[in-house]
Amino acid sequence: MLPCVIDIEASGFGPGSYPIEVGYVLPDGRTRCTLVRPTDEWTHWDTGAERLHGITRELLWRHGRPVDGVAAMLNADLAGGLAYTDNWAHDYAWLARLFDAAQVAPAFRLAHLRELLDDGQAARWDRAFAAARRRLQVNRHRASNDARVVQRALRHLGVGGMAAGR
Repeated sequence: MLPCVIDIEASGFGPGSYPIEVGYVLPDGRTRCTLVRPTDEWTHWDTGAERLHGITRELLWRHGRPVDGVAAMLNADLAGGLAYTDNWAHDYAWLARLFDAAQVAPAFRLAHLRELLDDGQAARWDRAFAAARRRLQVNRHRASNDARVVQRALRHLGVGGMAAGR
């Protein structure tokens, strides 16, 4: 069984940044993704980050889900489980910001994917990630796409099951 992988796009980096999109792929391969509507207190915006992920503030206001809805979705889908990320420090901070704003505790744990890799797998990570991105033909930098690429790279390295064809 492959591990659950989560990815978060944000308004930028550093103090004041917040989650704007949460995407994850479950062990069975199902993918969920949602835009997050900013709270009134979330005002930081980095136009460089916007150019990277292509998500505008207007799009968030029109199509984003409220923070409590996003937190409830995450807790329902990931309850009692472990979600892995390739960007633990930032994703942890952004998830904490989301759950604090929703005034609810996460029902799952977040871990760095490095915990899944032995030294040999870690040494091959960049190559496996690039191969997964090519295989999945992912060009857009979005949360669910990135989570799918990470999970495919883990599969390629033999994490959570047999290694996929190279």
